Amino acid sequence: MSAPLVTAEKLGRRFSSGGFLRRRPGVQAVVDLNLSIAPGDIVGLVGESGSGKSTIGRLLLGLIPASAGRVCFDGDDLARASSAQRRRLRKKMQLVFQDPYSSLDPRRTVGRQIADGIVIHGLLPSRQIPARVDALLRQVGLDPSAAGRYPHEFSGGQRQRVALARALATEPVFLVADEPVSALDVSVQAQVLKLFADLRQSLGLAILFISHDLGAVRHLCDRVVVLYLGRVMEEGPVEAVFSRPAHPYTAALMSAAPSLDVARRRHRIVLQGDPPSPLDPPSGCVFRTRCPFAIAACATEAPQLTPVGGSMHRAACIRVGEDTTHRIDDELHRLAFRNNQS
Repeated sequence: MSAPLVTAEKLGRRFSSGGFLRRRPGVQAVVDLNLSIAPGDIVGLVGESGSGKSTIGRLLLGLIPASAGRVCFDGDDLARASSAQRRRLRKKMQLVFQDPYSSLDPRRTVGRQIADGIVIHGLLPSRQIPARVDALLRQVGLDPSAAGRYPHEFSGGQRQRVALARALATEPVFLVADEPVSALDVSVQAQVLKLFADLRQSLGLAILFISHDLGAVRHLCDRVVVLYLGRVMEEGPVEAVFSRPAHPYTAALMSAAPSLDVARRRHRIVLQGDPPSPLDPPSGCVFRTRCPFAIAACATEAPQLTPVGGSMHRAACIRVGEDTTHRIDDELHRLAFRNNQS
């Protein structure tokens, strides 16, 4: 295995509540995250809205400071890096936003926007920049003539390709893609996902792929991390987690994904109640208030990630282990049947 390019150790981030709530401790958006991404890896990050996915992406890029723990990029601690070091590191990491239209300047041609990173970092002489922009547009499947057009002249999928070309302009080795296909039509999503896979293959990019689309994550990613209220509930190789989820939250999340398989649709698991407020998360396991298998110990014991089946697959549940995985899986199927009968 390759040495990790990006490493998060015990990473945490707390946001103050502000205003009249200032006396409260604030929102713990990310708690004790340990994550490593090697060159060429694509790691999927999934979870409900507000689970901390985008915050993690920005922490790994050094766009916001961590409240606890640290992020290392290619061996350098981002928090301890000097301004000069940060500038050198910045060109190696880029972010692709969810909405390409709002992330592009409507008053400037896309060619000039793609060239911004090259100019800022002084990567090429000015006379060579137009040729580099043309090459980047070809790389993402657009004609070089698109350089003289404005963002409103493109479709949604084309704008996302422009955003990718802009991100690739500085020759990064790490890319955070924050919901990059959620605003696109299904057919266009497939094209953009193929583009990500091709770029990983040709450039060896390490990618953190943030998405609500579990189908896209399963198709594109090597590993997946499942979040709930800023905590990792489960992580592991994509096929292991998707084919046999070991945490009740993961099983419920995946049962909600659209499917043409009638038998799979019959196993829909409906969680009861609303997600708790991040200002006042439950004690112990934060998922216990919605978990159908919660026991008394769940209120006092915060579960740690435990290996499942002796592999890189791990889950944070005190009832999940090598000897209980099959029983939990059977109980989840019975619960799904009961939900569908009612």
